Amino acid sequence: MGDGLRTIRVLTTDESLLANVRAATSKLEGWEVEGVTDLEQVLSCPPALGDLLLVDCWLRRGNVYETVRKLTGHSRARTFVVTDRDNRFAESIARFCGATGVLERPIQGSRLRELLAQHCEARQPLAHEQRGQTGGEHPLPERLLTDLAGKPDHNLVSALIDTETGLFNFAFLNYKLDEEFKRSDRFHQPLACVMLGFEGQVHPGVMRELASAFLEASRDTDILGRFDEHSFLFLLPNTGPDGAAVMARRVGDLAHQRELVDLVGDPIQISVGIAAIPSSDVRRREDLFAKARKAFFSAREVGGGVVTAS
Repeated sequence: MGDGLRTIRVLTTDESLLANVRAATSKLEGWEVEGVTDLEQVLSCPPALGDLLLVDCWLRRGNVYETVRKLTGHSRARTFVVTDRDNRFAESIARFCGATGVLERPIQGSRLRELLAQHCEARQPLAHEQRGQTGGEHPLPERLLTDLAGKPDHNLVSALIDTETGLFNFAFLNYKLDEEFKRSDRFHQPLACVMLGFEGQVHPGVMRELASAFLEASRDTDILGRFDEHSFLFLLPNTGPDGAAVMARRVGDLAHQRELVDLVGDPIQISVGIAAIPSSDVRRREDLFAKARKAFFSAREVGGGVVTAS
């Protein structure tokens, strides 16, 4: 980095995006552009106060919003997610995960100058300044905004979260299914879609305990949400059908260990349907979802267990 220069660091594996940022910055005095391809590079040498960090929404490794969440508390730089045009959810979700905002590609020099002027001294809080920091705990989605920003945006939480379980709701799942399917198809990476559910009525406390078991059995990059009253939908990036089955069986084991029962006292029976890509007969996200749902119904018809779509 040059003396006296501020840095715009771009976290991406897309050379065209990096070239776009360099072109947009060419007429900005006092700024230089640095490209990085891995989150660990950013964490090992965090951007300084006053710098700018741009995170490509099409990262090859992991989910962009989870990446932003990991960066929060480790960098003083303003962070923006670079998204495609007309992504109406991106701004709210990016802020929810701790970013300053979003930039639409292709990035324009005028827009970049505007952001630099608006956020001259803005920064994200460092780890010791955050409220509600709980170490390595994997919090429910409804807690992320409070943990990361210190003050919840109740409109955003209500728009994304199922209030009974604290998991993501159907509207957000539908958006994420589209995003993760496109990412998997673009980078030729596996993606598992898991539908999981049970029959009968349960106490709200059992529902929350079940949601807790989901989180314990999952990774930080997995997307967990409630589909309807008795079923849930999981999206597992970089996971094939075998890995999804391991996760699903662990959920069933945890439900058994915790002795979760319905309102009449019977143990809840977990049914799981799994579909994954790449698959020769899955061409659209709707195909992936339909195969997982069909497998789920097959599992339910035999009284529970795990069924993987052929």
